[in-house]
Amino acid sequence: MTKNKSKCQIPLSSKDYKKHWNLAYLNNSTEKLGWFEKISRQTLDLINETELAKEAKILNIGVGSSTLIDNLLEEGFTNIIANDFADVSLNFLKKRIGKNDRVQYIVDDLLNPLKLTALKNIDLWNDRAVLHFFLKEEEISKYFNLLKRVLSPNGFVIIAVFAKNAVEKCCGLPLQKYDLEMLQKELGSEFKMLKMFNYTFVNPYGVERPYIYTLFQRTQ
Repeated sequence: MTKNKSKCQIPLSSKDYKKHWNLAYLNNSTEKLGWFEKISRQTLDLINETELAKEAKILNIGVGSSTLIDNLLEEGFTNIIANDFADVSLNFLKKRIGKNDRVQYIVDDLLNPLKLTALKNIDLWNDRAVLHFFLKEEEISKYFNLLKRVLSPNGFVIIAVFAKNAVEKCCGLPLQKYDLEMLQKELGSEFKMLKMFNYTFVNPYGVERPYIYTLFQRTQ
């Protein structure tokens, strides 16, 4: 194993993605994961753009053990939902944050949700680095169908994914890279783009990772 990579290159011969992600979190401390950022500045800036009330429902999908949840608590938000497919990651997150009734944890699969579909009137769907792992049209459709099902009529969507000029793989998995037009097409005409910018994230190993950050609002 090289020194400039997280221990995330796990064989997927069985296509057991839950096991893959659980092992990624078991094999690495949060600070050593390739997507770790101490402060989620770009996401927080976009959330501030929405001017959402502090009690707004914020659904963070595929959040892992991200410090974004810590950041949202520090910002004073009181209705935070942390979702991930990997129960190990959410267990680490719970342990770090401690008992806090402002955070709800949901272990569920975005593509075959059992719990997420029960959510209603989500004010903000926040995705940093999840969508790009879905490659098939069927998977992408399931993602956006769930988003539209749980989001409130005037709700906001933040999607941050690998840009078109990014790497081909992350954590050993192939990626679907995006530009603004692709995201707008998937969301459809009922969503208005409010802000978009390119951002080069430098991971804990000093490697540059080009992202596109977008903020949309449902208008229909």
